Amino acid sequence: MNLENLITKELEHHLLATTNSISKSSSQIQSAGELITNGFKFQPRKKLFLFGNGGSAADAQHITAEFTNRYSIDRIPLPAIALTTDTSAITAISNDFGYNQIFEKQLKALANEGDTALGISTSGKSENVINGLNTANSLGLKTILLTGNNKLNYPNIDIVIKVDSKSTPRIQEVHILIGHILCQIVDESFKNMKVNKNRVTNKKGQNNNKRSSPSVSSFKSISEMNFWRINERK
Repeated sequence: MNLENLITKELEHHLLATTNSISKSSSQIQSAGELITNGFKFQPRKKLFLFGNGGSAADAQHITAEFTNRYSIDRIPLPAIALTTDTSAITAISNDFGYNQIFEKQLKALANEGDTALGISTSGKSENVINGLNTANSLGLKTILLTGNNKLNYPNIDIVIKVDSKSTPRIQEVHILIGHILCQIVDESFKNMKVNKNRVTNKKGQNNNKRSSPSVSSFKSISEMNFWRINERK
């Protein structure tokens, strides 16, 4: 086998899948980026849940880390959660109810109306991913699916981004590129903000998070006070 030819062929297939997918799906990618950005900029910030299986689970965790830490700029940490990391929850749900419910049950426990769920499935047929997105829709979440070139319809999913390829490796490669594009879209919206130690300030140096602390007596309960404290840190 001529390895040089193999490498060239693989790169050509990658470029073809990338070029075709971006040109055909740019509007959906833009819509997904704006949807995620709007959630992150809402007060209190809406959460983004990501999930998938195998390589798609790794992509979900990768993209989550870009949001909770940083992508291209230093900005505030953003509330993204990968539903693929809690092995106790995943194995308990799988054992008691079935693997097809591992994402939907976590969403029922953690998600709130107005949050966003992003599922990743190269085939578009992963039952637990589709169940998770359908459940998210029923809970009032916005939903996004990254998948491959299939003829399936997803009536309960708000935005479907299909990679123009039937090759699993090529689909996975374009998925992480799309994930990075979504991160860049979000970062662009935070470019007028800069992080100064633990404060978020705009370019004029004004503290956007500065709020006076209410007295303890102004809260009706301990839980209300704790809720205020949590949102004060965001």
